[in-house]
Amino acid sequence: MGRLVITHSTYLEGLIPVLRRLAENRAIDTVTPAVISRVRGRAPELRLRVSTPITGGWKVLARRGSSAQEVFVVTALEQAGLQGLIEICLATT
Repeated sequence: MGRLVITHSTYLEGLIPVLRRLAENRAIDTVTPAVISRVRGRAPELRLRVSTPITGGWKVLARRGSSAQEVFVVTALEQAGLQGLIEICLATT
C-alpha cells in the first residue's frame, strides 16, 4: 500500500477520496497533491488525466469546475496502466 501525502489546506472537491483509493493499490508508492490553479473551460465533474512523466512516476492533472490541481504519483506503472487504475478509482468513489 502506498501513502497519500497531505500537504495543503485546500484540494479540489472529491479529490482526496479518489487519491486514497489510488494509494491503496500495491503498484502505487506515493501520491502527492500539489498546486491548484485556475483554468479556462469547465469540467462539470472531477476528472484525472495522466500527463507528464516525472522521475519515478507521473504527473496527473485533476480538473473540476474551472480549477486544476497537479498530483504527483510515484509508481512503476506505465501511463496506460496508471490511467486505467485512476478510472477504476473514480468509478468506485
